[in-house]
Amino acid sequence: MVNAQNMQPATPETVWAILQETAKSQKETEQIVKENAKQIKELQKTVGGLANNQGSFAEEYFFNSFENGQKNFFGKKFDEIQRHVTHFWKGLEDEYDMVLYNDHTVAIIEVKYKAHVNDISTVLKKAETFRILFPNYKDFKIYLGLASMSFYSELEQECINEGIAVIKQVGDTVVINDENLKVF
Repeated sequence: MVNAQNMQPATPETVWAILQETAKSQKETEQIVKENAKQIKELQKTVGGLANNQGSFAEEYFFNSFENGQKNFFGKKFDEIQRHVTHFWKGLEDEYDMVLYNDHTVAIIEVKYKAHVNDISTVLKKAETFRILFPNYKDFKIYLGLASMSFYSELEQECINEGIAVIKQVGDTVVINDENLKVF
């Protein structure tokens, strides 16, 4: 506790010294904030890169599985498979991780490293945007699938309830659950 009797009256010099010390401290704080922001930005790049690598791994895994003999899917035989199908038309744009085709059916598969329940709405929207962006397929049956290296049981059941095929890795095998598949 400061005794009021020992306090010296403020002079312009003491006020100026306090202001200089405060300015110096503020500059040091700003420098620390800048350094932290740079470190956070680099960490975000690293984490984003890891997530992209995991996503790329999952896409490669499932694409290779379908390309190497899994073209019998949804009870249908598909003649062609493409990945990273993107299209932009009349202000609408979408990307499709994998699309399988035959003469009258299209299968759209969204691929995630680790699927989440919010991915279901993304998958459902793919059928709508595909019909708009690719009008030459408007009369085709469209089936949807969600492929992931990891599913939790509630998500898997929700996909089944919505009529979306569950495509997952089990050991060295791709397992497809299309028991309640719906035509979109």
